[in-house]
This record gives sequence, structure tokens and C-alpha cells, in this order.
Amino acid sequence: HLLCSNHVYTLKYKPEGPQYSVSPPLSGGDGRGYAVEENGGYDVNGVASRSSAVLSGYDTLDSPPSYDFYANTEVFGRTRKIRPSLFQLHSNPEDDSSPPPLYEETNGNKESPEDEPTEPPPEPTRFGWVQGVMVRCMLNIWGVILYLRLPWITAQAGIGLTWIIILLSSCITGITGLSTSAIATNGKVRGGGTYFLISRSLGPELGGSIGLIFAFANAVAVAMHTVGFAETVQALMEENGSRMVDPINDIRIIGVITVTCLLAISLAGMEWESKAQVMFFMVIMVSFANYIVGTIIPASPQKQARGFFSYRADIFAENFVPNWRGPEGSFFGMFSIFFPSATGILAGANISGDLKDPNVAIPRGTMLAIFWTTVSYLVISATIGSCVLRDASGHINDTIMTGSAAGDCLGTACSYGWNFSECIANKTCSYGLSNYYQTMSMVSGFAPLIAAGIFGATLSSALACLVSAPKVFQCLCKDKLYPVIGFFGKGYGKNDEPYRSYLLTYIIAVCFILIAELNTIAPIISNFFLCSYALINFSCFHASITNSPGWRPSFRFYSKWASLVGAVVSVIIMFLLTWWAALIAIGIVLFLLGYVLYKKPSVNWGSSVQAGSYNMALSYCMGLNHVEDHIKNYRPQCLVLTGPPSLRPALVDFVGTFTKNQSLMMCGNAVDAANSSSHVTWLNKRRIKSFYQGVVADDLRTGAQILLQGAGLGRIRPNILVMGFKRNWNKCPPTSIENYISILHDAFDLQYGVCILRMKEGLDLSHQMQAHNNQMFSILVFGRCRNLSNVTFSAAVDPDSLTALPQPTTIFQTRQEKKTIDVYWLSDDGGLTLLLPYLLKRKKRWGRCKVRVFVGGEIQHVEEQKQEQIRLNEVLKDYSRDAALIIITMPVGRKGACPSTLYMAWLETLCRDLRPPVLLVRGNQDSVLTFYCQ
Repeated sequence: HLLCSNHVYTLKYKPEGPQYSVSPPLSGGDGRGYAVEENGGYDVNGVASRSSAVLSGYDTLDSPPSYDFYANTEVFGRTRKIRPSLFQLHSNPEDDSSPPPLYEETNGNKESPEDEPTEPPPEPTRFGWVQGVMVRCMLNIWGVILYLRLPWITAQAGIGLTWIIILLSSCITGITGLSTSAIATNGKVRGGGTYFLISRSLGPELGGSIGLIFAFANAVAVAMHTVGFAETVQALMEENGSRMVDPINDIRIIGVITVTCLLAISLAGMEWESKAQVMFFMVIMVSFANYIVGTIIPASPQKQARGFFSYRADIFAENFVPNWRGPEGSFFGMFSIFFPSATGILAGANISGDLKDPNVAIPRGTMLAIFWTTVSYLVISATIGSCVLRDASGHINDTIMTGSAAGDCLGTACSYGWNFSECIANKTCSYGLSNYYQTMSMVSGFAPLIAAGIFGATLSSALACLVSAPKVFQCLCKDKLYPVIGFFGKGYGKNDEPYRSYLLTYIIAVCFILIAELNTIAPIISNFFLCSYALINFSCFHASITNSPGWRPSFRFYSKWASLVGAVVSVIIMFLLTWWAALIAIGIVLFLLGYVLYKKPSVNWGSSVQAGSYNMALSYCMGLNHVEDHIKNYRPQCLVLTGPPSLRPALVDFVGTFTKNQSLMMCGNAVDAANSSSHVTWLNKRRIKSFYQGVVADDLRTGAQILLQGAGLGRIRPNILVMGFKRNWNKCPPTSIENYISILHDAFDLQYGVCILRMKEGLDLSHQMQAHNNQMFSILVFGRCRNLSNVTFSAAVDPDSLTALPQPTTIFQTRQEKKTIDVYWLSDDGGLTLLLPYLLKRKKRWGRCKVRVFVGGEIQHVEEQKQEQIRLNEVLKDYSRDAALIIITMPVGRKGACPSTLYMAWLETLCRDLRPPVLLVRGNQDSVLTFYCQ
């Protein structure tokens, strides 16, 4: 038994699982029944009939921590448990009243039992980290550059610089792999791969743009790898004297047939696709083994004539230093050629939805794939550079004859009895590392196995891209960030296969295969992949630098500064590869970014951009505490007593006109019984840049006092109170008038300026809303005459109905005609009466209006003052009846000396029967205007 305050809680411990057991039902106050389940949660499905006992006030619904409380997915056959709300824990179970407006229910809507499926969904195929990530990434990293260009790069840059190129490329991809691992272990990763990681980290703006171009780049990459395969097949056909039509059309025919076969494998399901990838992996492994064996086998005379002499120290020494040749002969030239062969590290992350445990598989598989592929590049570069000369003629007769002079022989081959001097001098050598792209085939023990390795590398990369593009595109389509593409997001089967996206990818690939010339497209694709790497690294850096509590990756082997370096270097490499392609890629990203920013999709993923915005706002707010107020920096920051903002749209529109993008506007509601999100939604829909603050109070004046004293943050707090004019004051009881005038006195006591807006047709639209929902306005809103202490909140009121009605139009939403803004500056209130029309005039809607200022004369006697309030109303009717707006300095009634009814009659006499809107303004007697520079 636990004694807490005046209540005794009984804790029933059960050794095998449940720690709390409370069997009776609980009425949550909202008409639903709640019952505690054995695992510590409660079910919300009207389960009161399951038990017959009565829950006393001495029992508790508190539950131990449970995974179900934090998960956003459900397991078939088991009802998801929901954490008890604060109201259910805190309220009296014998009280059937509804929750007060202080509480907001946080539990989502539950599906009814009849809506749930009767059979469990089929279990989709899932892959582990080896088959799903490591093998897939290694196959996508390896490509034709490994077989056809790495020996040539070694000849140009030498073994030493080639290793630097390999390690630099692997360093960039390794940093990106670390960043990917950190993001992937910061929560449950679903399908969508690279797009999912970036969009959930940086938000939909950058995530959507990079997801679209990344999916397109993968689709075109299918064509690139397929054409590489088709070109190899066509070359073999040419060597054997075979031809179907002509070289270009042969490549097209072979390419279309190949990509169609790959599509069939992909449509057969991920199981078949994964088996095909394993087969390609085995072929490449056999080709590697065949190459290593070939370097050990003693060279035949035919291979020696082509420059191969097995492992030789002097060949290694000669090939260790660079020997630049041709227009591409430079370090960055070789780097730009090699770097695309290091990409492909995201192939495993792109099928994140098909992995058993993405949080484990993506880090482990990606980093090991980068490690083993880097080792393979280093080994092949070192071995090929230790066995093969840079130049060889290939002629079997180019040997040094016995007894002939060796002084005229050039090159290392002379010491092995071969003379390639003639072709070296004339630069006509056909073989050697610098001249023969098929060097690995020549060195290997069995050349056809190297051709099989090239086939395996190209086809596996094409197949990986053919699977990655639809998976990424499907996730993008389901998020509905862009129009039209939603059709391609539909999934089929137990694996939710995106067949429509597969067909779209196939069509794109076929179109580029038919071009059969991808030399212009290839740099753009490489830059798109580098864009992805840059954004992944920046995502990791940005999430780390914001210090958000939601950034808790279980993968610890990353550095935010290394991620930043990786992002910057990726952008630099984009321009080093092809500067115009980099500009195109960045331009497309910015265009798609601008589109999403303009559309503002209704998604909220808790991105690091939101966390960064909070940090910046907090930092700037704290910084303002160190800055003293100055007249030149004065801004009218308005607390507007609107009640529900949708009831007084004219008041909201008017204040929003001169505060938009300039100063603070906060709509206050002193009797808030509805969810505040509905009011914020209404303001956003109307494009009003305003905060909303609702308080629960016993009466209107108490609520206004809370808002006046507590609204704002630091220096960003209201300094002007804006209200609507009380039109029906002469029909209200004295207490209602007293409360209204007392709010003005409270504002003056707190050094607020005051503005009161009066319109001939009034501001309150509650009579229109009454026709929509007769029960909606049982709640008293500002401007009514009843006592707030008697208000009861009706459960039938739907707060969302405020936003369901069409937006009303007010005169402050339209552009004003060429009229005047008449300012009657009767008393010096610090200049607020003059500042507000100036701010209005700066806006486009009021730009055509002319400001006229009438300055009041000095009044010597009280009797003259009384007559001047009477006569001013006549002046207003004579001179300002056609004005767009009348602004009058509001007189101040002495608190305790001037009766509230008399003061209200004073204001009524001043501005009654006027056609234009009238704004009564009174500053707090502090200067808000200055005529000096300091």
C-alpha cells in the first residue's frame, strides 16, 4: 500500500508480466469506457461491459513504460495500448462531467473492431545485412571502370597517386556512409531509402527535391549500365564477325532486350531479384580470383609481348610514379574518371523497406561494402602496376637478339629481353597499361571470365538501380509533395511492390537506351548522386548542430564536423567533374525546393530544420534582452482581443495589415473552450501572420488581465491592446460596461497603448455562425452582455466547424480606392496616433490613399472640452464622411473619477453615425516618433 496525500494506492504485483491490475471500468468523462489491460495499457473501445466492478478513487490507472505507448504501428491480432491521459489519471472517476478546456486529449482516433482485417497480412520478404545491404552495395560500387579504366588510371597517375585517388574517394563515401548510418539509427526507417532519410531529417522541401532527381538519376543509370553491357556484347560480336544491323542499332536492340529481362526479374519479386544479385556477386568473385591467379602464373611469350611479366620490383618502381598523357592527364582528371566507380553506397539504404532490421543492416552492410570495395581497388591497382609495363608493342618478334647492343633499347622491358623502343618513340604502342583497356583480361588466367565479370558488374548495377528508383519514387508519391505523380505510388502484393513505378522506370530507361549516346547525360547523373551525398552529410551535421533531444542515433561512430566536410567536398567535386552539369543539378534542386516552399504541404516530420528554427528564434529572443529599447526601433506589437478569430475577421484583417512582416500580432481569446489548433488553422488559411493565445478565465476581465500580463516572450511582447467597440453598451447591464472599461484601465496601468476599432456594420459575425450551428454559440464570446461565470461548455460544439465555413470577405482585404486617411491628432499621446496611418500607407492596399492630419487646438476650460466632444462628431461628419479610415486620439477617462457609463457615452458621442471605419487610438504617453538621428 502506497500512501499519497489522502489516497491509498494498492499495488498488485504479478510475477509473470503484469505489474498493475485494475479490473473495473473507468468513465473518462467523454462518454467512453476504459479498462486496464494486463500489460499495463488501456483499451478504448467501450469496454465497460467487460467488467462489472466499480473503480474507486483509491486505485490508479498508471501504467509501466511500454513500447506500445511510443510506437506508431500496430501488430495484427493485438490491440494497441494507449497511455492514459492526464485527465483520466487526475479526475474523479465518479464524476461524469466532460474534461474542462484546460485539458486537450492527445490520444488518436481508434478504428472500430469491424474495420480491422480478419486475417493477418502475408509476411513480406525481408533481407539481412549481408544479402540486403553489403552484397547489393558492393555490386553497385563495382562497375566497368574497375575492369576497363582502373589499369589505365594506374598508368597515368602511378600506383602512389592512384592509391591517393582511391582513398580520397573512399573517404568521401565513407563519411557519407557514417552519416547515413547515424540517420538510419535515429529511429525506425521505412521504405524510401535516400529520400526517406533526407526528407525526415531536413524536411519535405529538400527531401522532396532530392528524392525526385535521385529516382530519375537511378532510372537513367539503368540505361547507362545496360548500354555498357550492350557495348561489350556488341564488341565481342564484332570480334567474331557477327552483326545484326549496325553497331548503333545492335546496341539498342541488345539494350532493350536486356532491360526487359531485368524488368521481368524485378517484377518477379525481391526474392528473385536478390537471387540474381547473389549470382552476379559469385561471378564477380570468380573473375577476381581468375585475375589474381593470372598474375601469379608465369607469363607466356604472347603476354610478354603485350607487356605482362608477372611481379617485378623494377616494374613496380617505374609504375609507382605518375606519367601523365593526353588532355585528361592530371590528378583531378583521373579523379573525375574514377570517382563515379566509388558511388553506389546507397543501394542498400534504397530498399530500406525490404530489410529485416534497417537500423542494424544499413550501418553494418554499407560500411563493410565500402571497406571491401576499397580493398579490392587498392589490390588491383597495386598488382596490375607491379606486373604490366606502360607501353608494349604486342609483336612477338620485338625481342633483343643475342649479341646485339642493348644501348639503344628504351624502357624496363630491355632487361627482360624485349625491345619496345620503336613504338615508345613513335607513341604507337597498342598494348600496356597506358594503351590497352583490356589489360585485366590479358593478365587473367582465363579471359572469358573477366568478360563474365564485366557482364556481372554492369547487369548487377543496372538491376540495383532498376529496383532503387521505383522504391524511392513510390515513397515520394505516397507523401504527395508534388501533383500528378500520386498514381505511381500504389503498391501490390505482400511486399507492396510499386509495379507502376517499375513500368515508369522501364520506359525512362528504354528512352535513354534508344539514344545510345550517354556521354552528355552521365555527368549530370554523377552530379545528382553527389547532390544526394552532400545533403545526407548536411542532414547529419544539421541534426547534430541543432542539439535537438530527438537526435539520438545509436550509431556513435560519426562526427558532425566530418559530415560538414563531406558535404562541402561533395559540392566541390560536383564542379570539378563537370561545372555546367553541377549548375544544372543545383538549379533543378532549387526549382523543386521553391515549389514545395510555395505549396507548403501539410506534413510534419519533426525535421532538423524545425529544430534549427527553434534554436535561432530562442537565440535571437535571448539576444534582445541585451539590447536597450530605442525610439527608432519601436514597433506596434498588438494584443488583439478577438475571441475566436473567425468571429471578428475585420478586426483581424485590419491589425494584420500593418503588422504583417513587421511586428507582433497575437489574437487573444479569454474564454477558450475549443482546441487552439482550429483557430491557428483559420489564421493560416486566411494568411494572417499572427499568434493565437487562449486562456480559461471566470470572466472576461480576468482573462484579459492574464493576457495583458502574460502574453509574449522577453522583449517580444505586446505593447498595444486592440479591441472592438462595444456597440450594444446601452442595452447591457452596468457590470458588463464596467468590465469593458476596466480592461482599458488595466491596459493603461500596464503601460499599454490602446486601440478600439468601430465599424458601422459591426465586427461580430456570430449571428451568421448561429445559422450554421445553433449550438455553437452557447459559449459567450467577447461583445456579449451575459456574465461569463454562468457559461457552460457544450460537448456538442465542434471547434473544427469554425474552419469549415467559407472565409468571409472584409473591406480591409481589398485595395483601397483613392480616398483619404483622416487623422485627428487631438492630444499628444507620444505619436502613436500618427505612426499607425504611416504604417498603413506603406502597404500596397492603402498606398493610393492620402493622409490628412487635423491637429486639435488647446482647450482652456472644462466646459470648452465638453462642447468640443460634441462638436467634433459634427466635424467628422462634415469633413470625413468619404474617408477610407478615420483615426482619432482617444480621450482618457480618470479611473475612479469618471463613471464607466459616462465614459462609454463619451466615446459613443465621439464616433457615432460615421460611415467609414473609426479607429480610436491612445498611446501610453511614451514617444514612438523621433526627429533625430540618435
